[in-house]
Amino acid sequence: MNAAAQEVEASQLAELDRSAGARSETELLEAARRVAAIAANHASAVDKEARFPAEAVAAMRDERLFSAMVPVIHGGDGLSLSGVARLCETLAQGCASAAMIYAMHQSQVICIVDHGANVQWQRDFLTRMVSEQWLLASATSEETIGGNMRTSACAVDLVDGAFTIEKLAPTISYGKYADCILVTARRHPDAPPSDQVLIVAPRETCTLEQRGTWDTLGMRGTCSEGHRLVASGTAEQILPVPFSKIADESMLPVSHTLWSSVWIGIASDAVNRAHQFFRNQARGKPGALPPSASRLAQAVTLIRMMQARLRESLAAVEASQRQRVIRQASHADDIDAPLTASIGLASDLNMLKLSISQSAVHVVQETLMICGMAGYKNDTPFSVGRHLRDLHSAPLMISNDRIELNTANLLLAQRAATGDL
Repeated sequence: MNAAAQEVEASQLAELDRSAGARSETELLEAARRVAAIAANHASAVDKEARFPAEAVAAMRDERLFSAMVPVIHGGDGLSLSGVARLCETLAQGCASAAMIYAMHQSQVICIVDHGANVQWQRDFLTRMVSEQWLLASATSEETIGGNMRTSACAVDLVDGAFTIEKLAPTISYGKYADCILVTARRHPDAPPSDQVLIVAPRETCTLEQRGTWDTLGMRGTCSEGHRLVASGTAEQILPVPFSKIADESMLPVSHTLWSSVWIGIASDAVNRAHQFFRNQARGKPGALPPSASRLAQAVTLIRMMQARLRESLAAVEASQRQRVIRQASHADDIDAPLTASIGLASDLNMLKLSISQSAVHVVQETLMICGMAGYKNDTPFSVGRHLRDLHSAPLMISNDRIELNTANLLLAQRAATGDL
């Protein structure tokens, strides 16, 4: 075993020694089921009123789910990305908006865990976030550049170790309910739009002025209004690596996988409703299958394929994370990372997002055909209208058109497009 591997193993053993208070994935899944039950009781009201799922979020805080993915060294449970994906899938079967809020929160947590742990302010922040179960949000969009998170118009004004920033964001999901917002900006006023940093801005260091409303087709509980955000603080609140690296290594891999788990959870709940409707029909006419039998079989098959596809991507992301830890332990430069592997993972995650966001909509459309008017109406146990409306947001969260163009560019750099079994 080389020195780098020994250092990694020693770190893992030390973490195990500190993990007596950390919960297992089984315990966390049980907690997520309890939260999902509470979320389900309020999901219709959240949807009708386009209000924040306060009851579900309070339950997440009570169950200490916000720190599930924080390493045990910082007081969290150290749950793997695959484990968090299963939590998201479970929560989504109760309330899509609550589950998406949880997934977006975790995509911000991982940015600090992966790229801020060497800074004392960031370590102290993680400790406080775990202790107080803070909810983290993200401000990456901007009025002058739209949804292109890889460019910023606003810039950090840093003087004598203190910064100020002002950003006009067309959407900040659940921003006014978050305890902290992670904000992208240009590194300094003379920096080009792509030279970005990520700032950790607790709510006591920033102000929000709401600009616009959130009256939408679906995902109404995410409360993603636009805001004028003004933040100030110390230089240590700025993560020390470029945002491009944070996005490639942490934010996007976690976002695409956890969003996909939410979409699968929504579709799974719709299929479970359709399955129960089908069983009720079959009991009414013993010996004869209802005419929707083939649709149900196809919907279940597609859900299983989506789950298998997500598991494959989760395994790839976790393998990449392990390799990054080994490189960091051996003090290897980023240039030592295999370029073909990183390009392959990026294109795979893009294709994951495309396939799951489209397939989930198709699955729920099939369940609507199975349940018929009972699925079309909003006041039956078999209603899937909310599921369908929520899932129509999936192709829009980082536009599928933009992702397809990015994927095509990545495929130009790859020798083979399809890979092997």
